[in-house]
Formats: sequence, C-alpha cells, structure tokens
Amino acid sequence: MDHVPVKRSAHIVSVGYDQGKMQISFHNGETYEYSVPSHIHKGLMGAGSKGSFFHKFISRHYQGVKI
Repeated sequence: MDHVPVKRSAHIVSVGYDQGKMQISFHNGETYEYSVPSHIHKGLMGAGSKGSFFHKFISRHYQGVKI
C-alpha cells in the first residue's frame, strides 16, 4: 500500500488507503491499520487538522491494529 506524506501535522506522518484498509504512520514511529469506509479516508485527507479529525472520527470509532 502506497503512503501519501501528510504535511503540517504534529502527529501524522503519512496515510495509505486501499480497499477499506487505511494505514496511518505517526511521528512516534508507529503505524496502525484501520478498517474504514472510503468517506472516512477522504475526510481525513481533506481535513484542515488531520490530528483533530483522527481523534474525533477515527480513534473513537475504529479499532486500529499496530503493524
């Protein structure tokens, strides 16, 4: 899965998405995979604050698996 670098985020380095699986790499070196619908991925990528969107719409609703 290809990752897209995220600019100007204090927490997220890059995001990859393919067929319902989204991988998020964080500045602490950890990467997690989440099963999310495409509108969640699109929302994250279009959000002004990726970290706020992640905490509000992903971390509270979808369980990530460390990879």
